[in-house]
Amino acid sequence: MMKKCIQFLLCLTLFPLYAADNEIFIDQSGTGANIDLEQLGISNIIGGLNSTAGSVNAFDLDGTSMTLDINMIGATNKFLGDITANSFTGAYNFTGSTNTFTIQVDPTNTYGANSSNHNVAVTGSSNTFTLNQGTTALAATLDLDWIIQGSNNTVTSTINIDGATNFMDIDGSDNTVTYLGTGVNASAGGYFYLDHTGGQRTFNIQQLSTQDNDWLKIISVGGNAASSVCVIQNDQGTSLGC
Repeated sequence: MMKKCIQFLLCLTLFPLYAADNEIFIDQSGTGANIDLEQLGISNIIGGLNSTAGSVNAFDLDGTSMTLDINMIGATNKFLGDITANSFTGAYNFTGSTNTFTIQVDPTNTYGANSSNHNVAVTGSSNTFTLNQGTTALAATLDLDWIIQGSNNTVTSTINIDGATNFMDIDGSDNTVTYLGTGVNASAGGYFYLDHTGGQRTFNIQQLSTQDNDWLKIISVGGNAASSVCVIQNDQGTSLGC
């Protein structure tokens, strides 16, 4: 009787892991790869960084002139990993809530993170997005576009800018944006355009190009007195903060 009870409990434990959650492990190196990935449902993972569930990991793309197209529909899904590439094009589409997107591009300056084009489209609420471009390299001529529709989303982005363009279109309330454009050694400044419509919002923006100029444009339409907007542009000295 005890043996039957243990077997039954094991079935209950394992069933959600293998029947409800899908996982993708990718370790790609080379030039000109064209990768399309789609996951539908809940608690799916495109692995990398500290992916959990059945462990996964990897999601490591290395090379030049690559194209990555991601389509994730559902809730509590995770898209994690490292992209080490030059002339990289990424299209990321998320529909649903409480999803996690964490990507760093060329963290070791292998190819220089140049000439990248990212398009992030989000429809849903309570999602968390982190995109860091050129962690130790210059994100020269980066074209980054965000279209976010929903509430309570959190976006964090750090770009080592060098002629980079960051455009963000947000419709919804209680969204938080944290942006840091470093550009310490950049020969060209960066451009950030934030267009927002909604209620309460929190914007923390820093542009720190020391070798060139930065440009910032914010259009925000909303009516909540609890909102917070902090902007720091600094090409030398020490900021007092907000």
